[in-house]
Amino acid sequence: MAKKTPLMNQYKEIKARYQDAILFFRLGDFYEMFYDDAITASHELELTLTGKNTGEEKRAPMCGVPYHAAENYIYRLIQKGYRVAICEQLEDPKTARGLVKRGVIKVITPGTILYENAIADKSNNYLIYIHEEGRNLAAAMADVSTGECWWGLWDSRKEKGDFFDMLSVYSPAEAVLDVSDAFYETMEHYVSACLGGCLLSRRREGDVGAVIPEEIEQTGSEAVATAYRGLLGYLKEVMKTSAASFHAVMPLRQDDTLTLSEETLRNLEITRNMRDGGRKGTLLDVLDNTHTAMGARLLRRWLERPLKDVNRIIIRQDGVQELVSHATEMTRLEELLSQIFDFERILTRIETNTTSPKDLLALKASLGIVPQIKQLLGGASSVAMKKLNRSIGIHGPVYDLLDRSMNENGTGTIKDGRYIKEGYSKELDELRSLTRNSQQWIRQMEESERQSTGIVKLKVGFNNIFGYYFEIPHSNKLPVPDYYIRKQTLVNAERYITPQLKEFEIKALSAREKTEELELKIYQDIKAQIRPEIPAMQKTARAIAALDCLASLARAAITDRYIKPIITGPDVGRISVQDGRHPMVEKALKHGMFVPNDTELNHGSQEILIITGPNMAGKSTYMRQVAVLVIMAQAGSFVPARQASFTPVDRIFTRVGATDDIATGQSTFMVEMKEVSQILRGATRNSLILLDEIGRGTSTYDGMSIARAVVEYIDKHIHAYTLFATHYHELSVMASESSHIKNYTVSVREKGKDITFLRRIIPGSADRSYGIHVARLAGLPQELLDRAETILKGLEAEDGKKPVAPVVSAAAEEVQSNLFSSSIIDELAHADVMGMTPIEAMNMLFRLSKEAKEGR
Repeated sequence: MAKKTPLMNQYKEIKARYQDAILFFRLGDFYEMFYDDAITASHELELTLTGKNTGEEKRAPMCGVPYHAAENYIYRLIQKGYRVAICEQLEDPKTARGLVKRGVIKVITPGTILYENAIADKSNNYLIYIHEEGRNLAAAMADVSTGECWWGLWDSRKEKGDFFDMLSVYSPAEAVLDVSDAFYETMEHYVSACLGGCLLSRRREGDVGAVIPEEIEQTGSEAVATAYRGLLGYLKEVMKTSAASFHAVMPLRQDDTLTLSEETLRNLEITRNMRDGGRKGTLLDVLDNTHTAMGARLLRRWLERPLKDVNRIIIRQDGVQELVSHATEMTRLEELLSQIFDFERILTRIETNTTSPKDLLALKASLGIVPQIKQLLGGASSVAMKKLNRSIGIHGPVYDLLDRSMNENGTGTIKDGRYIKEGYSKELDELRSLTRNSQQWIRQMEESERQSTGIVKLKVGFNNIFGYYFEIPHSNKLPVPDYYIRKQTLVNAERYITPQLKEFEIKALSAREKTEELELKIYQDIKAQIRPEIPAMQKTARAIAALDCLASLARAAITDRYIKPIITGPDVGRISVQDGRHPMVEKALKHGMFVPNDTELNHGSQEILIITGPNMAGKSTYMRQVAVLVIMAQAGSFVPARQASFTPVDRIFTRVGATDDIATGQSTFMVEMKEVSQILRGATRNSLILLDEIGRGTSTYDGMSIARAVVEYIDKHIHAYTLFATHYHELSVMASESSHIKNYTVSVREKGKDITFLRRIIPGSADRSYGIHVARLAGLPQELLDRAETILKGLEAEDGKKPVAPVVSAAAEEVQSNLFSSSIIDELAHADVMGMTPIEAMNMLFRLSKEAKEGR
């Protein structure tokens, strides 16, 4: 077999260390890919696949991209779930002896990419490291682009659902796992089903000598510390820099924040809509009037993790109120914020040495606006605004450095040069002057030599082989001076050099290269001077982001006529809204078209509302509206209502809509029962529960039995604020059996066979479901509708002849037990209902229902 060339031996050695990445191998002005990498890249990037003679029997598949345009190609590969290892030339090919040394300078992954256009401005880009230790699941999650880090700890036996909720909410771009084989398989399945864009890999914690932050040390958890060290070790491995330092380390689960599951966020369309997962039509879309990318990212977090601490909510509200009350100042503030760049991410790029000159110009422009914002906040009176003002720094020395050094009139890119301002470096100015004036110097020398030698036709020329030279035609009759050194003889002329011309050539040819080298050196020095100030500037960036969020909520309040809700303590225990409106539905409709509704939930007479009424009447919209208003209020936002009062809730649970899980073979009904089970196990007295059409996935009597049992369980054991929408209008009888349950219905106007939905939620209950009326509105054939009415009348008549024994309350059970004698009654009479779990109770009901049907 033929022997491989030294270059390909070098490639093979490097590639062997990066088998899980596509290797971009630098050759001159190109990044080349070989073998399987070339085949993959050519397919994914639509590049021409060629071949290279490597000394082997077969030509190696090969493709490449220009190094100066590589970012776009790399980004496209990252989007498709690949890692890319960047292999650079580590020495100057002009001065290298033998084969140029090469090595991987970084590995770019979905969670570590820092290119300016590679990550969404208004979204975070998360990388998570997960460590499994016994029954503990510890996680360290970072947004490398902003320098933020979070940690969390879960009990895998009790809180695995909460852990996966967290993953769904944050949607990390990349997950690095230090876990058992069994949990890795679980993660693979979960990511495939729910997080299609997340790249998974396995690593073990590396010893990076990391200093564990105080926030993590205080947890006392070695598992969390291990996850944090693992995260830093991975970052050092792929980014090829010293272990990253995070300026903000925060808990993923905070006691003072409202827990919202992925299902709740999806069902309520808080930050992603149910149609395509985008933000259009979401609460975030309605409230986002931010002017900075930093503020947009923070507002998303505020909505995904609202507050539940009364004092913190009121402080945030008061900040919004102050801005609403000072419209002129707020407008000026918005004008200033619109001039702030995303310097939170710029600072991270400076720290990781991936910035461009235009980033420093953007940082300068932002720092130039900060003093004006601080001055505007000087007269603020609210606690929130005063605190933010104290957190905002001026950073004068950094601004002065950038103002003196960075050229605002350049292109802002390294390759084009001229990004360092004239006058900042005397040495650089001299080199630039030499480059700029070289042509003028040549013309002057040419004229001087003509005069001193008398050779009128003498001229200065240049080529890449001989450099600069004097060219004298053979027709010249005058003697050539002795200090002219012949370099080349042509047919019609001779070419010469002189010591003076040679000296100029050396300076001229090296001036541009020296200019580039010196300008880059100065640029790196400027960044080195900035780095110690990064933590303080990150603090300013976070304060600016929070200020932007408050201004965004204030603008929404003014534009959409929102009011400041009253926030009460847990001793009040009440959710009260007068003329509440659904913010997203209202936005989609023209002003004045949305029908407002009242809501009253409390731990006294209205703990559970059973809402009956036909499809399309607005039951689900009303329920979602209540939950969305609670989230808005607890995020510190004003709400669309005439008047409102909220006691913060600890969790919001939603069971809305019909879904199945084909991947695991679970039916719609099974998914519904599992979700109900999770709600009943996780809800507390301070939770808000939305249940829509429980029991519809099975037979009528099974479904009605389960629906009633669920309401009874909540009433007896949980006492959460509950909205229960149902077609089983028979459940309205429960209001007479419990002082905590009230009936509400959606008002309908009937005219013959036509109905009009009035969208008003009123006390009372519906006596039928209006299914055929809705079918008529949907445009079903008249013949079909007539037949359906005939069938319905027959079924109702049949049902009247064979009445079903009512589901009795516990109080009536003893009275009725002597009227009926059967094994089913006996089992019910002796069942320990209070000691059963919800699933056990449901299983018993299923079995008894089946036995009852078989015995009929």
